[in-house]
Amino acid sequence: MVKTASAGNLGTILVDGKGRTLYLFEADKSTTSTCNGSCAAAWPPLLTSGTPSTGGSAQSGLVGTSKRSDGTTQVTYHGHPVYGYAGDSKPGDTNGQALNQFGAGWYVLDAGGNKVAKS
Repeated sequence: MVKTASAGNLGTILVDGKGRTLYLFEADKSTTSTCNGSCAAAWPPLLTSGTPSTGGSAQSGLVGTSKRSDGTTQVTYHGHPVYGYAGDSKPGDTNGQALNQFGAGWYVLDAGGNKVAKS
């Protein structure tokens, strides 16, 4: 499930079904994730076993899936694989916003699937 929630000065952003913030990784240049191993431990991919659903102002036409190197299926949004962040302990946390880890930046996404560059 991909839905939207308000995140203060970041505006309306994408979250998972539990309300936890979703991020894009700027090193991902396609729908295929480049975040594996220790990266995926810090930035767990949003996985699905079926067709992902949407809620709020998330757009069903922008949600998709991509196979990961380990064979699991990751949710994508507007062509970006999406991830949670291990440093977010509860819904509404955005501690991963604008971090530079594993060689590139991490950003929350707006309902259109674009990175939100504010910090």
